[in-house]
Amino acid sequence: MTTSAPRLRSSEWFDTPELYGWLRKAAFMAEGYGPEAYDGKPIIGICNSWSELTHCNAHLRGLAEAVKRGVWQAGGFPMEFPVMSLGEYNMRPTTMLFRNLMSMEVEESIRANPLDGVVLLGGCDKTTPAMLMGAASADIPAIMVTGGPQLNASWRGETLGSCTDCRRYEVELRAGRITQEDWSDLQTCIVRSPGHCMVMGTASTMAAVSEAMGIALPGNGAIPAADSRRLRLSELAGRQIVSLVRDDLRPSRVLTPQAFENGIRTLHAMGGSTNAVIHLTAIAGRLGIDLPGSLFDALSRSTPFILNLKPSGEYLMEDFFYAGGVGALLREISPLLHTEQMTVTGQTLGENIGGAVNHNADVIRGIESPMNAEGGLAVLNGSLAPTGALIKPTAASESLMTHEGRAVVFEDHDDLFERIDDPDLDVTPRDVLVMRSSGPIGGPGMPEWGFLPLPKKLLVGGVRDMVRLSDARMSGTAFGTVAVHVTPESAAGGPLAAVRNGDRIKLDVPNRRLDLLVEDREVERRLSESPPARPIHKRGYAAMYARHVMQADRGCDFDFLLG
Repeated sequence: MTTSAPRLRSSEWFDTPELYGWLRKAAFMAEGYGPEAYDGKPIIGICNSWSELTHCNAHLRGLAEAVKRGVWQAGGFPMEFPVMSLGEYNMRPTTMLFRNLMSMEVEESIRANPLDGVVLLGGCDKTTPAMLMGAASADIPAIMVTGGPQLNASWRGETLGSCTDCRRYEVELRAGRITQEDWSDLQTCIVRSPGHCMVMGTASTMAAVSEAMGIALPGNGAIPAADSRRLRLSELAGRQIVSLVRDDLRPSRVLTPQAFENGIRTLHAMGGSTNAVIHLTAIAGRLGIDLPGSLFDALSRSTPFILNLKPSGEYLMEDFFYAGGVGALLREISPLLHTEQMTVTGQTLGENIGGAVNHNADVIRGIESPMNAEGGLAVLNGSLAPTGALIKPTAASESLMTHEGRAVVFEDHDDLFERIDDPDLDVTPRDVLVMRSSGPIGGPGMPEWGFLPLPKKLLVGGVRDMVRLSDARMSGTAFGTVAVHVTPESAAGGPLAAVRNGDRIKLDVPNRRLDLLVEDREVERRLSESPPARPIHKRGYAAMYARHVMQADRGCDFDFLLG
């Protein structure tokens, strides 16, 4: 750590003889701040993704006020500013289309303003990675603070988590096992508090992984949104960011290759969201760090899955917090971690977790008695996924981990929903449901369409899982034997575009294979005769996105934003 404070970045805006230095101080006076409020003090930005359109983030105003208290306490000058908010429920076609846009706004808002440090307030799935991507690019001292998970839901005596159990009961509705009245009653109680989904979905995963990588404070990953300790954590972040400025501890010093390995191992130990692979790859890319699929898979094979949470287990985030949270989980897998890594506490990861205690060994299993000997995710390769695909074995059917079946192909999301419940659809439980035109270019934005619904006529017959694959993503709350992120996507000319009804497809998770059992020459002939149609965007952000977005194995970032 440095022994003397560096010159404040903000001084370049104010300690200048030009007219605008004088005007900037006059503008602060217009807001009621005299020189005593900020002269010689670190100016701390509070980057807030609060929005009433994003229910997961609708409580962040309160956290912002807590951060401000902490900044004032530590001798800093807080200034809150808004950025784009990405809410999964309301935005079409997907928030993933706008993750890069939000990251650019975060980066440029930081870069353009007189800020010495920044506290990032996020929550819903894409807001956390977008903020970390932007902060990594801007590279001034930063701390991530997420809004926390919702409280457990309860319905008719059953503890439920959104939206894993939303999806489960929708299946039962389509199968005729519950009524429309039941479904409406469930709607009233599935989300009962502020915060993001309380299963190990993408929001929970990214909050926990941020803590494991050291860019968020201990406790960030699991404290419930409604718990007063979330406010106290925010206040602490306000105090700590002032210390980071004085020590010049930037994201580039915290988010090292070893820190990303810690994050990946935590992802696997938790059975976290497949989306985290894309987000971690993108964040690392902003720092010039390469995270190939082979690294994710190698760390998965050597990291036990120990967290008994939905959708891969039994419990919910509130239970995880009471059991000891991310700190306790990290303590359990500490022999596998780079514990010497520096964190935003100013201490190493090992020092952060030294006093962590596991209070419930059924929620957080020991490393010697895991839920599964391998991690929660597997990276597949093969003739159908030359540069990779993902599957979450911990949320899939063990009987389908090695499977060969006949392809039932859907050209896109609309085709799927038009035909999936057709009683004349030629489909059996042994078949493989295939959907294309759903990747970064084809979606556009790679929507969370990968959790393909099962045909109604099979649901009625009792079928609850079958092999499904696509170039889409799926929500971290989803489950089933679902291969996603098939890369290259069909719209980019990947082999997925060549699959025809009746082709044989083989999934072999133990050997990490996903293969189209069709001769290479035939695949090449099909692709040459029927090249995939790429969506045409004539203007605006969507046009820029289509020109510059990279594939899933590169994090779906823009090629011009790499570090």
